[in-house]
Amino acid sequence: MAAEPTPAERAVITRSIPESETVEVLGRVVHGGHDARQQRHLLLPALAAVQSEIGWVSPGALNEICRRLLVPPAEAYGVATFYALISIEERPPLVAHVCDDIACRQSGGNEILSALGDRLDVITSPCLGQCDQCPVVLMQRAGQDDFVITAATSADVAAALNGAESATTPSHVEGGRLLKRVGQVDPGSLAQYRREGGYQALARAFELGAAAVIEEVKMSGLMGRGGAAFPTGIKWEAVAREPAPRYLVCNADESEPGTFKDRVLMEGDPFSVLESMTIAGFATGSSRGYIYIRGEYPLAFHRLETAIAACQANGLLGGDILGSGFDFDIEIRKGQGAYICGEETALFNSIEGFRGEPRQKPPFPVQVGLFGRPTAINNVETLANVPLIVLEGGAAFGAIGTPDSTGTRLFCLSGDVVRPGVYEVASGVTLRNVIDLAGGIEGDLTSILLGGAAGSFIGPEHLDLRLTFEDARAAGVSLGSGVIMVFNSTRDMKDLVRRVARFFRDESCGQCVPCRVGTARVEEAVARANGSIEASLIDELDRAMKDASICGLGHTAAAVVRSAIGLGVLGESR
Repeated sequence: MAAEPTPAERAVITRSIPESETVEVLGRVVHGGHDARQQRHLLLPALAAVQSEIGWVSPGALNEICRRLLVPPAEAYGVATFYALISIEERPPLVAHVCDDIACRQSGGNEILSALGDRLDVITSPCLGQCDQCPVVLMQRAGQDDFVITAATSADVAAALNGAESATTPSHVEGGRLLKRVGQVDPGSLAQYRREGGYQALARAFELGAAAVIEEVKMSGLMGRGGAAFPTGIKWEAVAREPAPRYLVCNADESEPGTFKDRVLMEGDPFSVLESMTIAGFATGSSRGYIYIRGEYPLAFHRLETAIAACQANGLLGGDILGSGFDFDIEIRKGQGAYICGEETALFNSIEGFRGEPRQKPPFPVQVGLFGRPTAINNVETLANVPLIVLEGGAAFGAIGTPDSTGTRLFCLSGDVVRPGVYEVASGVTLRNVIDLAGGIEGDLTSILLGGAAGSFIGPEHLDLRLTFEDARAAGVSLGSGVIMVFNSTRDMKDLVRRVARFFRDESCGQCVPCRVGTARVEEAVARANGSIEASLIDELDRAMKDASICGLGHTAAAVVRSAIGLGVLGESR
């Protein structure tokens, strides 16, 4: 007999899956039929709801979800086991996820794990997106909201496991355009946001019209801020040309180690994210928007959820927004711990209720994206620039920075700097300038991780590199997601490089052989390094992954290791 859910599990599932009409299948009444199959996109929210309320997804709960959505149990099992924050084995109701990634591992994270690591309620975690406040621990609580402990100690974690709460310290931010409201305006107050100029850009967009908004964005030269640096206006124009229905997706699955700028915007200025999405939805002719936010950001999720409710109650989301005749609404989807879901097509699969595995391209999302429809997808920082472009005009925005790298950029400073945080600077300032804004380097500089785990380690000779797309390209590096992580001479570089290699091995979805096997072989080669490193093997693996991997994870998985070999921090090449 199949396992049955408990009454509590059944209640949670009923809340997360709306009742649909019943149909008779093979002589028995079941929920849904075709309508249920169309609700497959509710699979991840249902799994997450049970996990959040009960602390794990039991066989009975999984069977009930499958019954209601008509999802084959094997497929639902594959989805449930794909995500680190969902457990199909019983866990304690309160679990500490202790970050042991690049920034945290040598700033106290390993000490916490050493002190508490033999406990069943302590789990090691990849980067939690708070690298400016290491070490960091995510507390996952059954039946209650999750919370994050920053600058944690083993005593803090032990106390939290006994029921104590701890408030997150706000990140240090500096900047006058994208960050101007962060820390200055109540993030829960729509009235304050509007007093500070909020929703003027949306009203202006309605005056201009959709086509004119796209032209202004094209004129601005705005490039994607998530790493790919694709021209935003060109993407929107391509989507707008396709037949309806269309979708707008905000990629807030900020899982790149060392990156936390999008979190700061969502926590500190959530209404600006919603206004930006609404303008993008209007410009592209999209009727619905989705925010896919990583599950490790409980505060950002709560503030966006509150902001969406306020906008819906005040006519800023829903039907006939501001009397314009434009209908648009936004739904949040919470990721459950999978770095690969930051890849746009893996994100679509995750929303649709499948494993978060990347799709082959072409077709590209502008033609076949979410639910098979034309989709514009941008990250939080990219979208946050849009109101400025609409109000100032594309030409004025384009005059900031350099001709090929317009506007300002947000950089995430962490590691051995005096004041870690998020710094907004005009494109074109040097790496040295940004580090100086953060108070300079603590100790003797050994290396800098630029661009995140998919970026490169660079040495002191690059301090005068201008932070533009064109200068980074010329130097053979990438700005990626805006990571600048500084390491002094006290840091164990081999340990850090191996942690990056292990990160990619763990986060590979396993769909394609070159990435699944290649990331494991790279990590093993770094582990074997003892005064020398097999550089030729790393190069061969890098070429194989670049040539044959489906997505960017495999294309960039060996980049950091190759850059570390170039710096000589792994010993002599052989």
